Amino acid sequence: MKLLWQRAVRSVWRAAHPLWQERRRLGFGAVAVAALSVVGVVILGWSRSDLQSPRPSLWVEDRQGELIGELGESPDAGLGYWPLDEVPPRVVAATLAVEDRRFHGHLGVDPVAIGRALWQNVTSGERISGASTLAMQVARLQRPGARTYGRKVAEASTALWLTARHGRHGVLRQYLRLVPYGNQVFGIAYASRRYFRKPVVDLSWAEVAFLAAIPQAPSRMNPYDPRGRARAVRRGRQILDLLMADGTLNAREHEVATGQIVSLRIPPRPSRAPEMLHGLLTLKERIESERSELTDSNRRDWIYRTYLDSAIQRELAWTAQRRMESWRPRGAGNLAAMVVDLQGPDGPEVVAALGSADYFDQDHAGAINYFRTPRSSGSTLKPFLYALALDRGLLSPTTIMDDLTRGAGGIGNADGRFLGPLLPRVALANSRNVPAANLLADLGLDEGWVLFRRLDLHDRDRSPERHGLGLVLGSLEVSLESLVEAYGALALDGRLRKLRWAVDDPREPPKRVFSENSARLVTQFLADPMARLPSFPRQGNTEPAYGLAVKTGTSSRYRDAWTVAYSSRYLVGVWVGHPDFRPMARLSGYRSAAVWLREIMDFLHPEQLDGLHETGFAEPTGLRAEKVCALTGRRAGPACPQVVSEWVDVHPLVSCSAHQLHAIDRRSGALASHRTPRSEVEIRSFLKLPGRYASWQHRAGIPMPPLGPAGPGSETVAASMPTGTSAVPSGASARVDLSIVSPADGMKVFQDPETPPGRSSIALAVEVEPAVDQILWRVDGEPYALVDYPFETRWHLKPGDHWIQAEIPYSGHRSAAVRIEVD
Repeated sequence: MKLLWQRAVRSVWRAAHPLWQERRRLGFGAVAVAALSVVGVVILGWSRSDLQSPRPSLWVEDRQGELIGELGESPDAGLGYWPLDEVPPRVVAATLAVEDRRFHGHLGVDPVAIGRALWQNVTSGERISGASTLAMQVARLQRPGARTYGRKVAEASTALWLTARHGRHGVLRQYLRLVPYGNQVFGIAYASRRYFRKPVVDLSWAEVAFLAAIPQAPSRMNPYDPRGRARAVRRGRQILDLLMADGTLNAREHEVATGQIVSLRIPPRPSRAPEMLHGLLTLKERIESERSELTDSNRRDWIYRTYLDSAIQRELAWTAQRRMESWRPRGAGNLAAMVVDLQGPDGPEVVAALGSADYFDQDHAGAINYFRTPRSSGSTLKPFLYALALDRGLLSPTTIMDDLTRGAGGIGNADGRFLGPLLPRVALANSRNVPAANLLADLGLDEGWVLFRRLDLHDRDRSPERHGLGLVLGSLEVSLESLVEAYGALALDGRLRKLRWAVDDPREPPKRVFSENSARLVTQFLADPMARLPSFPRQGNTEPAYGLAVKTGTSSRYRDAWTVAYSSRYLVGVWVGHPDFRPMARLSGYRSAAVWLREIMDFLHPEQLDGLHETGFAEPTGLRAEKVCALTGRRAGPACPQVVSEWVDVHPLVSCSAHQLHAIDRRSGALASHRTPRSEVEIRSFLKLPGRYASWQHRAGIPMPPLGPAGPGSETVAASMPTGTSAVPSGASARVDLSIVSPADGMKVFQDPETPPGRSSIALAVEVEPAVDQILWRVDGEPYALVDYPFETRWHLKPGDHWIQAEIPYSGHRSAAVRIEVD
């Protein structure tokens, strides 16, 4: 409708203007043309009588109420434009006293003021008075332009319509929403917040008069300029005089306000702290996504109260600069960190978020927000797989996970070592790749992919096959923000909750991702400093004096270093890397990100640094702690040298039988017999594991039980052995299982043409259960090598097809033959 009226006005003007120019030739009188022009002006005024305003800007505060930023619709639109539901009487009185004294006596245009202005302008020969009412000023503020008599006529028509359509109160509220107060500030509500840090209803008479003075010359009465402030004070005192003259103020009120106005304290001009810029830009993106829902009617005020803490933010920025000084020579380019308060009543609250070491550092792409930039996740996703496997029943706290050779998909460990049989607690705390890859293979790649989507770590529908089992080792890129949110599911007993940045963020119900016990068990694993041995030292970066669940991660070639950790109160995530994905000089998650994270966590826990406070994590329900053997997961016996406390269910555990105590003749190292002098008998612990552990056990130097006593016809000592010990008779079991583990059946091997002839070889390895003294390897039916425990050797490659077999000499026990092809 409005557009139609504007078109109608333009049509009237296009018709009236030629008529006026040609009125005499066409015979039209001036009255007719004037009447037509009046009609056009009236229609024009009606078409412009809607109340219009730029979208209100947001005043952004931290959790202590400290201003951290102002977010306007655009840089050119200015700040403010806050609507007023009710105008305080003091503001009404001061505004009308200086801007429109006969406001309640006219309909939007003041004939008396117009007459006075015309007389003054004619007699002076220049334009010195405009006679604008508040309604006319609203018309001009909504459609600014050059001040001409033609525009005055249009503004007068618009003012009449504004008053008729919206009433005097509506016009006054619109004026106080649009009027400028200098420094790109518009509207008295925002000016009150900017210059006095208080809502407009709390303004004193002195403060109201001071603000009412500014719109007449905003640039000359700038409150941040001492001379401008002095001008505003002088003009404000004149307004106070007017208010006393018309009876609004009594003598006492006038005296107090006049004394106060000269000593008003204006806060310093606000500026955005550099360390807050990425956080503010993130908030702006979130707000822009909700802009369509923000209107004058559904928002109580336009103060955006965040959970950010300026003190913590400053600490992050200061420590980041210091850390980067030492890491940049080793290839680090930038970093990011986030701090979350886990005890928010409506969900985890973001209290600090640093997107880079320096926003304005162009040499290291400081303007990039790295806590929102996807990077290779390294090992940081492993805890989620463990929690899922616990929920699926694929894993229990006492399940033994093998770290013996390269795992599923040929995946090895970052340090090139293998730690043997591990409890899940130890495998996760040491961040072993082989058990994690095997676990993902057992769960299924699709299950892992779906889990990571439920955790909002990705939103892709495509197949995970392109990632393979590397999905759990860093092939999936994630942002620090999404990773921290996902770790919140572990810290909050398996419930995933959206990170909350501000008080007005939507309150979304939590999403159950893991069971409470699975999340608590994984937390216990990550918080156990003993379980991190031998990969991570005690009393290092990951072991403060308070309870802390920690996971580090490092991507391929040290391109990304991560650490995520949480206490009972705070969750912190840190990333270190290079903007161009360049490798760093052995800056792992433990050596870099964990160092900075520890510094942040100590700052957050100042009262717990003495280690005298109980700061542990909630225990899983329905389980009990029991001493178990670290290598078998069975109930620990007297022969078990490595005993840990682990959570088990109500069912009794089977006692460990792999560790055995035997009486040994210390002279020969064989089992003691009845002929061994008592002084030469020594009780030693031995380990008897399934055959697949033979190679690891041999390399680890853990002895197998001797097969028999020294000397023919000897008998072992039993009576002389303490309770819990036994002797193993000589000779092999009647049934022996042999299974070749290397090479694989059907393997095709290509020789390196640059390797000298006879130097290329492959490993031969076999599992034997139970263990025996020796194994004979046969190649193509011919004896190749007679080897002792753990039965490993190498075979030099020869072109062609070959059959390989292992057997126990003179026993008839042999493995199935495997075929390989050498090219």
